[in-house]
Amino acid sequence: MARRDVVFSNAMTTEDMERAQTPLTSVLAVVDSLPGVSVQEGDTFGFDDWSTTISMRGFKVDLDEQQLGITVDGMPNGDSNYGGGAKANRYIDAPNLGGVLVTQGTADIGSRSNEALGGTLNFQTDDPRPNRSLSLLATRAAFDGVKHYLRYDTGRLPGDTHGWLSASRQSATDWIDGSARNERTHVATKFQASVRGLALTGYASWDDTHEDNYQRLFSAQDFEADPGWDRLAGRWTGVPHLDQAYRPAWSTLRENAFAYLKGMREMDAWRVEVGAYYHGNTGRGDWPPPYLVDLVDDDDRAETEHVGGRTVRGGVPGGFIYFVDPRGVALGPAPGCVSSLTFPYGGAGPEADPACHDANARAVQSYRHTHYDKTRGGAVVDVEWRAHLPNGMESLLHAGLWLERATRKESRDWHEIADTRIGPAFEHVPYWEQYAYHYPAETRKWYVEETMTVGRLRVNVGAKGHRVRIRRDDRFGETPHASADSDPRVLFSGGLTVQTLPGLEAFAGYAENVKAFSDLLLERPASALARLQPERARNVELGLRYARGRVSLAATWYDIAFENRIVFVDSRDVTGPDFLEDSEGVYRNAGGVASDGLELAGRVRLADSWEVYLAHTGNDSRYAGVGGDVAPVVGDIAGNRVTGVPGDMLVASVGWRHGKHGLGASHKVTGTRHVDLANRWRLPRYATTDAYAETAWALGTWTLHARLTVNNLFDVAHLAGTAGNGAWLGAPRTTSLTFEATHGSR
Repeated sequence: MARRDVVFSNAMTTEDMERAQTPLTSVLAVVDSLPGVSVQEGDTFGFDDWSTTISMRGFKVDLDEQQLGITVDGMPNGDSNYGGGAKANRYIDAPNLGGVLVTQGTADIGSRSNEALGGTLNFQTDDPRPNRSLSLLATRAAFDGVKHYLRYDTGRLPGDTHGWLSASRQSATDWIDGSARNERTHVATKFQASVRGLALTGYASWDDTHEDNYQRLFSAQDFEADPGWDRLAGRWTGVPHLDQAYRPAWSTLRENAFAYLKGMREMDAWRVEVGAYYHGNTGRGDWPPPYLVDLVDDDDRAETEHVGGRTVRGGVPGGFIYFVDPRGVALGPAPGCVSSLTFPYGGAGPEADPACHDANARAVQSYRHTHYDKTRGGAVVDVEWRAHLPNGMESLLHAGLWLERATRKESRDWHEIADTRIGPAFEHVPYWEQYAYHYPAETRKWYVEETMTVGRLRVNVGAKGHRVRIRRDDRFGETPHASADSDPRVLFSGGLTVQTLPGLEAFAGYAENVKAFSDLLLERPASALARLQPERARNVELGLRYARGRVSLAATWYDIAFENRIVFVDSRDVTGPDFLEDSEGVYRNAGGVASDGLELAGRVRLADSWEVYLAHTGNDSRYAGVGGDVAPVVGDIAGNRVTGVPGDMLVASVGWRHGKHGLGASHKVTGTRHVDLANRWRLPRYATTDAYAETAWALGTWTLHARLTVNNLFDVAHLAGTAGNGAWLGAPRTTSLTFEATHGSR
């Protein structure tokens, strides 16, 4: 992991922030109280990755864009997109979180991420405890929330080795109609050892998750009509057009295995750290399209897609089949019939309405699977050399290298639902394998930085280079192979800090960041990759930081220019889900984003029992410079506010602790956000409050701990994350009760 000086804007989570969440909660939620950061999830537990969004200083992670870096103990997470990526919640169980370091755009030259345009969130796993202990934890929560967790810490073993092993199982349903199946199993272990002056650290985790998704609303009127329903349903009706909104068939299944081993040695003026890691990601995304795709011209014979026995590999759809007769031949609607279906997505035509077909007609429907498989492995090296120069000057030179090879595989197949009258059970053999792609990738990143200290002045100057080569191999041979190579241009950074008064320092920073091309760009064969430029950002910030005694304060002003923003320009209009996703649209550079803002944060300890934390963010992020052949499609959005990014945020929290007893509350105000590029739909400001109370007591050799947590205490109805011209509903009040028993010293 690259060395970090506290010279620029950064922030670290605290124990109070973690106490305001529950062991069921995703680790992503912990950073929501930090200045400039907004985390939105479909429910309090963060069970649905589909509806998870993060924004920071105008940069976002959502279904459409991934512009923030995520690392685990400094190791790369392997991208954050839904299709084959993984955020930190797949690698770390909440009780095993040691903290999160948020470094903004100028803070970490050695960040190991292909997405860090606007900074990095480094999620740190908990270190082993010094003494042997056993912890048992159980949580019960609203919406059938349950978690059981066990952790064993070894204490000191031969070779000055400490380690822990944990396992957990959790489940819940959705908060809307209680039809979702959300389950997660997580196993992890970590050790630290010292062998002949070599400090070793190893971590491994395995995570298996089944999540049923939430859906977005696509207008303010939908929210006003019913702020407690996302337009998915928990009851199977037997009408495919209605059952395409059946929640238990909107599913995300993922299995992640991740491990790293790193060693560090210090020798006089040198410090060397070397690490290696592996990550395997497999899974599936499910959807129930309300038809069969017609791939074979069967004339007046039974439809090949319906009778089974043959799987079509590749090919171009010739239409859709909604109903068949008893022989299996496709049927059309009665002439002149007008459909009465008005839900979902504005209703359907007569071809999908049972009332427009004969009583002997049988409705048919698909169950679509998108399969994801990704493996990656890499190595990292960091070297530091410290030298004392004349006149009290001190030099610190550090450099690093990151190498990674990865292969992502993605394929899609379509299965017929066995009997649409009964439920979503599907035939095992698919009737269509739509596509199969492999995406090999190679990453190389280097950095070098010199830090010079002269008295109270410290100056940093650095450079880095980042090159990613990606390729698409069509396993069906229907499209030509494609490749792309991110520009390896050298990027510069620099900054300084000056200690003025005791406890007070001023800082300034500048950095150029780039997001390497993602293999998502290669999913559209028509994209003219030769015309694309990698997304770039120029980050500038100025600030003050004060820490003395019981008071710590920080103020940061930033200005960001984001260029070469890449957008997908669709060639057609689609109402509702695009189940085929076969648009001939292309990716284009479409101008950029200009952001500036001010972040304020302060923490004060009052007496020995009370602590108060305040943070305020004022942010102005706007689209800039849209032109060329993209403007007629995207629209005249220059000057419009960036979607999904709050204009301002305020966090106020207070905590009280006396011995083993404590309580606290955190109140967050999230400012207005826009959903669509045209800024016609603006989400109103909202505020939520989280509160907790806890106590602990001894029972023989065991320490017992109980905590009551209430998220969204006042049950405020609101809209949360946004993506693709839609917004997800925010979670309602959620109450959790946790009991933990620990044997031995923590």
